[in-house]
Amino acid sequence: MYSFRSSSLIPDFEIDEASCMFYADNRELPSEIKTNKRMYEVFLSFRGEDTRASFVSHLHASLENAGIIVFKDDESLPRGDKISESLLRAIEQSECSVVVFSRNYAESGWCMKELEKIMECHRTIGQVVVPVFYDVDPSQVRHQTGEFGKGFENLETRISTENWETAWYRWIDRLNELDRELVRKREIKELNRENERRKEILREAAAIAGHVVPNSRNESEAIKTIVENVTRLLDKTELFIAHNPVGLESRVQDIIHLLDHKLSNDVLILGIWGMGGIGKTTLAKVIYNKIGRNFEGRSFLAHIREVWGQYTGRVHLQKKLLFDIYKGNKIEFNIESGENVLEKRLRHKKVLVVLDDVNELDQLNALCGSRTWFGSGSRIIITTRDKDVLRGKKVNKIYKMKEMNEGESIELFSWHAFKQASPREDFVELSRNVIRYSSGLPLALEVLGSYLFDMEVTEWKSTLEKLKRIPNDQVQKKLKISYDGLSDDTERDIFLDIACFFIGMDRNDVIHILNDCGLFAENGIRILVERSLVTVDDNNKLGMHDLLRDMGREIIRAKSPRVPEERSRLWFEEDVLDVLLKETGTKAVEGLTLMLPKTNTKCFKTTTFKMMKKLRLIQLANVELDGDFKNLSSDLRWLCWHECPLECIPTDFYQGKLVSIELEKSNIKLLWKETQEKFSK
Repeated sequence: MYSFRSSSLIPDFEIDEASCMFYADNRELPSEIKTNKRMYEVFLSFRGEDTRASFVSHLHASLENAGIIVFKDDESLPRGDKISESLLRAIEQSECSVVVFSRNYAESGWCMKELEKIMECHRTIGQVVVPVFYDVDPSQVRHQTGEFGKGFENLETRISTENWETAWYRWIDRLNELDRELVRKREIKELNRENERRKEILREAAAIAGHVVPNSRNESEAIKTIVENVTRLLDKTELFIAHNPVGLESRVQDIIHLLDHKLSNDVLILGIWGMGGIGKTTLAKVIYNKIGRNFEGRSFLAHIREVWGQYTGRVHLQKKLLFDIYKGNKIEFNIESGENVLEKRLRHKKVLVVLDDVNELDQLNALCGSRTWFGSGSRIIITTRDKDVLRGKKVNKIYKMKEMNEGESIELFSWHAFKQASPREDFVELSRNVIRYSSGLPLALEVLGSYLFDMEVTEWKSTLEKLKRIPNDQVQKKLKISYDGLSDDTERDIFLDIACFFIGMDRNDVIHILNDCGLFAENGIRILVERSLVTVDDNNKLGMHDLLRDMGREIIRAKSPRVPEERSRLWFEEDVLDVLLKETGTKAVEGLTLMLPKTNTKCFKTTTFKMMKKLRLIQLANVELDGDFKNLSSDLRWLCWHECPLECIPTDFYQGKLVSIELEKSNIKLLWKETQEKFSK
């Protein structure tokens, strides 16, 4: 039994396999992330015999006079290239396609193949399509009726005849009558399927809002309107991302999926939430560039937290939003009328608005009060460090930013440190040390990479050694914004206590300890989590990004950089040993940790703690204490003493305010000996 299937239902059009494979691998990536930029701004698709001499020639000239780079297939093809391959690539490499539907457009297999590729790019990479209905009604294109429909029927008849004759003459000598009938039925079925697919492409294209140009109308006015629209759609205000962006592809696709921008006509508000320096703004910029042309207007309001705090910052942001959407039309209003003006001017427009670095609910109320402010299909993206501002009915979905993985971290760091995608051979291990220190934070990888660029190995080692004690100032300032934004000293104290003592501990245990310190820890920890300063894992353990931990510790160190005993908390082994051995402790010290290895056990006199009157938190390991335990602060709430050498707690160690004592791997056999003897009598 023989079977036959035509290799091409629209003849004379080759598709280069390598070209298609390249496109398939990259079509889901934003154009801003690809290394090769678009070659053309407009691809002009038209039927030459209908329009070339007049309308299309004038349209082409007007587009070029407006500074737009146009591909027109009878002039732009590089000499010597195969027309089919060059045409496919030209469509892919165009930001916008202008399709001039004329009476005989659908009669051309070439034009229909162009349209098929254009609509594929529209669906897969968001290419803008502008239909122009020249001397033809859009409904005729949508339903293939009238003169346009006759042309489409002529194409179908020609394709059917050409393909059947090709099949018939190829197989006639090899098929019996029954086989011929089976081949005919199969071929008819395939032709019908392809015919329906072409009809669907026409319906899809005709459904896009376009320009109707009757033959009787003043063509120059119509062309002027088309050029103005194309210029608006080719908005040049795309945002700079980076010369070598890394790790954005999967995150972009996650956001695109959440925005659902092609399937839903509802107004959708999306929050992008994460710690400072993790890449929220960069991701929002990529999304803005990628899908912005699918909207009637767009605006990216950057640095809202900073601008809001300035004089007239609120009105400035509202005016910029309208200025961006209406392309420079200046609209005057004051602080009292801003919200009303926004609602009236935006409610009928499909817009994309990015509100970057929001940290107060009032900012959202002033810039996107409700969904009714915006036209159908609008998308609002909010970036913030504070999850609390995303609560309530305003936000539909929240995307939590994650740190970079090791591979992404190495590549991003290498682009800044070596100007290539991987480390130089003699810097591989040192680079890994920086990667570990940065813990997947893009800001730190970029800052440290740029700082270390062109340095020698010895300078790298010195820098890494310094980072163990003092964080990089640029990274520190960026991260500290979230800490400075905390509402009171209680929340700041909770953050600093966790940074120094409680990472990895059970949340409920920490709440119990800190509540007794008067810190209202349950609410405080919730706020820290919402501000992306602290995490709570599935096992209820507290966590914190290493650089946030270092930022918190640097805040403490910076208040007394050269005199450790005047700091509120002591955690660095060298500083703690210095204070304990010299017995220089003061009432400034509220917490202290000294976790020594078993091979390096040390003994201290209890008198070294005598002047630490405000000591609330002690964490020790492999430490011996000798002397009167009454010297320990009466404010002590938490004693964590791993490998405690005592067999019982001394009778003079009475702590009325102590709420938690941890004696892991200790020699303790009973608590207070005196109490034990009293109950045994």
